[in-house]
Amino acid sequence: MSLQLDWSNEQQNLEIPEAWIAKLEQLLQLAGEAEGIVDGEVSLTFTNDEEIHQLNKEYRGIDRPTDVLSFAMQEDGVEELDIIFEVESEDELDPISGMLGDIIISVETAQAQSEEYGHSLEREIGFLFVHGFLHLIGYDHQDDETEAEMTAKQEAILQQVGLTR
Repeated sequence: MSLQLDWSNEQQNLEIPEAWIAKLEQLLQLAGEAEGIVDGEVSLTFTNDEEIHQLNKEYRGIDRPTDVLSFAMQEDGVEELDIIFEVESEDELDPISGMLGDIIISVETAQAQSEEYGHSLEREIGFLFVHGFLHLIGYDHQDDETEAEMTAKQEAILQQVGLTR
């Protein structure tokens, strides 16, 4: 098995080009490689502000739209990934393989942010996707130090595929 991307487009404002999906698949492989994750599946859904607002309110208690939400299937944090990868026998399955989780991106918010930051929508969606992936595997940005770490990882991966600011 390898890292797999399963995606759907549930918003009506933008047709997602196949080239963008290919780029997101490449980002998934690079991000996984950088973090030592070679197997698993990520589900990606493109939606609108109304739908992501509902999800944000229901699951996070925040009554407004957001750019990206991640719902991890694994409970372990980054510090515990080394433990997860240790397999005692050939018959034991690696618990991080399989479904890693869901990433939901609001295309409306991504569009507004790309205009605000002065870069392409493709770059913004790539950034949000990598950001969401890092959340799936246990990264967070609760303080300046962890935010800087996530940002550096995201930018390094995006640069490898030419999605720069």
